Amino acid sequence: MDDDAVLGAELAVVVDGARRRAVRDGDRQIDTAHLLHSLLEHDPEVRAAVGGPPQLARLLGYLVQRSIGYGLRWQGSVEDSGALAVVPAEAVRGARDPRDTAGWSPAAAAALAGARDRARLRGEPRAHGIDLLATLTADPDSRAVEVLERAGIRDLNTRLEAGAGGYGGGGPAR
Repeated sequence: MDDDAVLGAELAVVVDGARRRAVRDGDRQIDTAHLLHSLLEHDPEVRAAVGGPPQLARLLGYLVQRSIGYGLRWQGSVEDSGALAVVPAEAVRGARDPRDTAGWSPAAAAALAGARDRARLRGEPRAHGIDLLATLTADPDSRAVEVLERAGIRDLNTRLEAGAGGYGGGGPAR
């Protein structure tokens, strides 16, 4: 199956946005925080799952600050929860142009693979943004989870997996 077909246009836009953000920020790799930021920009279902306007504003504020303040400690380091070796961009399905960045963090690569797996388990040909959000939040050591927690958004993965409040089933969050 074609990788773009597995990701679909929805997530291909998110991946491209994350890649551009990493290049613009001067980061060595695309990490889970880049993916989270791009998801929030492009997917209304993901924004709804995160919470209301106050939570979303706080979360976006932390993500915007990643190139200053606490984000500086991430520059030059590899986001790695210890699960995988560093994955080059060429190996990540859906990466359109590996020359755009030095690669993907192991956690980001695992999140993309997990999103595709979630879709397959539902019998769907393509992953959606909510699938990627669920896999981003499944790794408690990821930068995405760190940013979510700093923004006061906790237990999002538990809610996504349980389908609480309409998450994961295509409906809006309450």
